[in-house]
Amino acid sequence: PGARRETLETYTNRLKQLEDISNSFKGVDKSFAIQAGREVRVMVIPDKVTDDEMVLLARDISKQIEDELKYPGQIKVNVIRESRVTDYAK
Repeated sequence: PGARRETLETYTNRLKQLEDISNSFKGVDKSFAIQAGREVRVMVIPDKVTDDEMVLLARDISKQIEDELKYPGQIKVNVIRESRVTDYAK
């Protein structure tokens, strides 16, 4: 947990709230609170979220986190849109 006497229950609750806020947005596949809650990585569905919408989504998530949570310092919101293609040469 945090360096300034944050209880384990408060810490895990804050991480869960970060992930729940991120997951509540349209087009979000899953999210992970990492680095003791200082960063949220948000994986989006490539077919539903365009590159331009990613900027707005990151802004909306960070705004909602600011409005709903009390936290020390700042939280980085990282939105990831990934497409993978695999082929095999035989």
